[in-house]
Amino acid sequence: MEFQNRVAIVTGGSRGIGRAIVQALASEGAKVAFTYAQNKAMADEIANGDTIIGFQTDATNFEQAKELVKQVKEKWGAVDILVNNAGITRDKLAAMMSEKDWDDVIDTNLKGVFNITKPVIGLMIRQKRGAILNITSVSGIVGMAGQLNYSSSKAGVIGFTKSLAKELAKAQIRVNALAPGFIETDMTAVLKEEYKAKAIEQVPLGRFGKAEDIAATALFLLSDKAGYVTGQVLQVDGGLAI
Repeated sequence: MEFQNRVAIVTGGSRGIGRAIVQALASEGAKVAFTYAQNKAMADEIANGDTIIGFQTDATNFEQAKELVKQVKEKWGAVDILVNNAGITRDKLAAMMSEKDWDDVIDTNLKGVFNITKPVIGLMIRQKRGAILNITSVSGIVGMAGQLNYSSSKAGVIGFTKSLAKELAKAQIRVNALAPGFIETDMTAVLKEEYKAKAIEQVPLGRFGKAEDIAATALFLLSDKAGYVTGQVLQVDGGLAI
């Protein structure tokens, strides 16, 4: 199996894209620790207490992130893979957006990436190996009306990815980003059917993607097959951002 004896941390892993990545990594032999914010029942559905373990963690809290990494290292001896997936939306037009709407999204989607990555790279540098994958969005590439905070946070993740890839390359640590388009998740399930129909019209492949589409691409970027790939942003969007 591709990830036998490797240890992964996946943030926001209880549902949607994160959940699909957790399950895909585990199916290929990885030991996976995932974080979740509130829904313990959903987290318990995939955690098995052995090779898949959930941690209730606030992505915006640096000390909690450090403690999580410490616990994973103590349990499994290493951290070989990090997937930064945790994210939220607070969509509003800029004129209607509150300071809290802005701060909540930036703190979770961008600062949260720093919070968990900082302690992980300390381990990876000592190991002289590792793969980091940041889940960004086409919204961070092309910008979306009504998503000033979200687009800004995801564009920030792209800059974070490229800078960190340059810093860590000498230690043989790869850092890439994956930019989904419209994916069938809880976030898109709440969209009005009229909006969904208009969204699909913008996608050349004519459909929303599935979380499994993202997970399959994530496995490639995290695997040794992508051993010469770093600092890249791979769009998995059905052609949306062409």
